[in-house]
Amino acid sequence: HTEGRTRARHKLSSVAPLKPYNAEKKDVELILVKEHNGVQYTSSSVAGSRTCPRTSSSADREDRETWGKKLDFLLSVIGFAVDLANVWRFPYLCYKNGGGAFLIPYIMFLFIAGMPLFYMELALGQYNREGAATVWKICPVFKGVGYTVIIIALYVGFYYNVIIAWSLYYLFSSFTSELPWQHCNNTWNSPLCKDPKLINGSSLLGNASYAKYKRTPAAEFYEREVLHFHESQGIHDLKEPRWQLTLCLVVVVFILYFSLWKGVKSSGKVVYITATMPYIVLLVLLIRGITLPGALNGIRAYLHIDLKKLNSPEVWIEAATQIFYSLGAGFGVLIAFASYNKFENNCYRDAILTSTINCVTSFFSGFAIFSVLGYMAHEHGVSIKEVATEGAGLVFIIYPEAISTLPGSTFFAIFFFIMLLTLGIDSSMGGMEAVITGLTDDFKILRRNRKLFTFVTAFGTFLVALLCITKGGIYVFTLLDTYAAGTSILFGVLVEAVGVSWFYGVDRFSEDIERMMGFKPGLYWRLCWKFVSPVFLLVVVIASILTTRELKYDNYIFPYWANLVGWGIAMSSMMFVPLYAIYKFLSLPGTFKQVSLVYHIAYPPQSCGFQSDLSNCTALNFHMFNY
Repeated sequence: HTEGRTRARHKLSSVAPLKPYNAEKKDVELILVKEHNGVQYTSSSVAGSRTCPRTSSSADREDRETWGKKLDFLLSVIGFAVDLANVWRFPYLCYKNGGGAFLIPYIMFLFIAGMPLFYMELALGQYNREGAATVWKICPVFKGVGYTVIIIALYVGFYYNVIIAWSLYYLFSSFTSELPWQHCNNTWNSPLCKDPKLINGSSLLGNASYAKYKRTPAAEFYEREVLHFHESQGIHDLKEPRWQLTLCLVVVVFILYFSLWKGVKSSGKVVYITATMPYIVLLVLLIRGITLPGALNGIRAYLHIDLKKLNSPEVWIEAATQIFYSLGAGFGVLIAFASYNKFENNCYRDAILTSTINCVTSFFSGFAIFSVLGYMAHEHGVSIKEVATEGAGLVFIIYPEAISTLPGSTFFAIFFFIMLLTLGIDSSMGGMEAVITGLTDDFKILRRNRKLFTFVTAFGTFLVALLCITKGGIYVFTLLDTYAAGTSILFGVLVEAVGVSWFYGVDRFSEDIERMMGFKPGLYWRLCWKFVSPVFLLVVVIASILTTRELKYDNYIFPYWANLVGWGIAMSSMMFVPLYAIYKFLSLPGTFKQVSLVYHIAYPPQSCGFQSDLSNCTALNFHMFNY
């Protein structure tokens, strides 16, 4: 029996060699080393004495770059979370789904799922001080989910930078006394182009709403001058990249590279401009917007409360998905940003503050958007419903057209597209930082050559993005936008939440937070992490799959093979979760049962305190008896 126990202990525990006998030392000292997330905490006691346990953490000695100032971190998180979706999606969703009534499920999901997930990722990154992949040293079998979110962040960079390039193209085009989308006398306009001043009443639009009408100068500027997609027959007919957009994309990539090449020391300074500028612009646009005729009608439509809408499951699903995507959990960005915090930083307060600012920004932007939409409806004699839209149609067609009719239109156009540019830049910086931090923490050779790796990453996103700025690039863009970070990111965060809450353990995670900040999370947070958030994510994943529709762009329906390619893109990131788990089990010696036992002992449901009774403690590694 003794021999069997010895063999088992060698297989399942770390047993350091005995030190030579020291005749002068008369007491027996037991040194227990508890390894938490790669951070070793030692507790020693001397038999026969009342010496208090002493603890030490290698995290205090870890040499890792930190933010220059606390404000650098806060602005970086706010800049990442507050992105284009806050402006071009939330206001329309709020209007479409019952106005003020939509805020009920939105705020509810914010508190029961959004904030807990936001808090969890910040705490996870800060405690372990690692990127999205290596943070899973807390439970290595889940490391695949780290690679999943890194790949997804990379995929998003492929097409998100294209939106920034479009914004830059519009910005350059705005430096004229007369905005190019103001009239139909341009070389790119079709013979069917119609002056907006001649459109008064929906009867002149046929079956289309004004927001979907393709013959206005603004719509033709976007589709025929910027995209040129009228020259493509579909996704099978991409043709060559637009050289003007290629130059804009080069500028965007250079901005990203020089913002990130020195790590958070450089990116932390860029966000002072990119994270604050949108608020200045939104305030200017709101002040101008509420002075326009019809503005109050637009704001009333935005806030109109229709409680009957809450009877529709679609409203709740859209509120859930919006709060998830708006806060940006699951992309590895929050983990990466928090990993550069000081160990004792109060990430609880940061999570509450930044997530609240993000949601308030979404609500506030709705006033700036709908005051102008009310003006547009007033000018053309149509209802708010006719001009309300979301996405690129809002920020690249409807809003620029409204700006072009105002006195000082050039000034407001420049301001507006600077806002879009900054909203996109700091969100793209966050995504690229997640990729860089995640991989440089995992592969030390990349860390030693961070500047080169940053350049390779930026250049790689540029090469793939070229597909999105061809004359048929809008189809590639739509494909990536639909599949690259749809169901896959929801799946990734679901696995992450389950891994932290059920495999690593909420109690152990709470102890980690207590070591950082001196207090444990309350019962509310622990219940959300263990039950509410995983259930919320599971429902959203199922809803995402069930509501998948035929892929199309306007009237163009994508071929069947394009949908297969899309699901292939989604699966290419999700497959890292099971593949890495299988690899981890197969790479360990012994039978499946033995390997499972190793993981059970290494990652038990409950963690041991430093003064736990040895018979009840399975997480301790007995390193040595020191005589």
